[in-house]
Amino acid sequence: MQIMKHIVPVVSGKGGVGKSTVAANLAIALANTGAKVALIDADFYGPSVPTLFGGGNIQVDHEQKLIPPEKFGVKYVSLAFFLQNPDDAVIWRGPMFNKALNQLFQDVNWGNVDYCIVDMPPGTGDAQISLCQMTQLSGAVVVTTPQEVALADVRKAISMLGKMDVDVLGIVENMSGFIAPDGTRHDIFGSGGGVALAERLQVPLLAQLPLDPAIREGGDIGVPAITQEGSSISEPFSQLALKILEILDKKSHSGQQTAVVN
Repeated sequence: MQIMKHIVPVVSGKGGVGKSTVAANLAIALANTGAKVALIDADFYGPSVPTLFGGGNIQVDHEQKLIPPEKFGVKYVSLAFFLQNPDDAVIWRGPMFNKALNQLFQDVNWGNVDYCIVDMPPGTGDAQISLCQMTQLSGAVVVTTPQEVALADVRKAISMLGKMDVDVLGIVENMSGFIAPDGTRHDIFGSGGGVALAERLQVPLLAQLPLDPAIREGGDIGVPAITQEGSSISEPFSQLALKILEILDKKSHSGQQTAVVN
């Protein structure tokens, strides 16, 4: 029997807001606290966790369970590991997606896990419904950028979470301003959107992550920002993890149950 104490999906209303980057860095930041952490790349149509972690290989144990790679203290798995060609498109209808998602929980030798971060595809479709129905979620982290076109879709995603009885742990506003070398701030994607959304929903604003080329560069070469300890780009992710830990600790003391995955 494997136990996942907390399962936390990272969701967004639309693609391109940095959801996978947030999920990967959050997972590593949690592992840096000494926790046992798993990261499931459930964005089957655009899996990017292997890129963010610099690759990885799946092995099989004596019970025919999959052994996930481990890096930066995080065990992780992605559908990308099973594609013959990394550029192949995944063309699936809902039932196939649901079965594969279930296998990533059931057929992987995770051991006991304190925090399982699930990088979800954008939107409000089969993946989100399946995850809510097959597991007991501790709550979701919602990622957005400041501009209204992203916020409009995020509000739909939050509405879906509410209908599925999944708590919103808080909002992460990504790409929240660019600081030029001369110290000038440029709000390329607008400003204040994440703050206003958090206030409207009465949930925490967990982080305002800067638009920093170093975050993108680190992800492209498999060295996430959080691994650059003591840098200006790692600190926001560390603080994000600490806030998540505090919120989940309060939920645990209020009677939140753990999830048995097999």
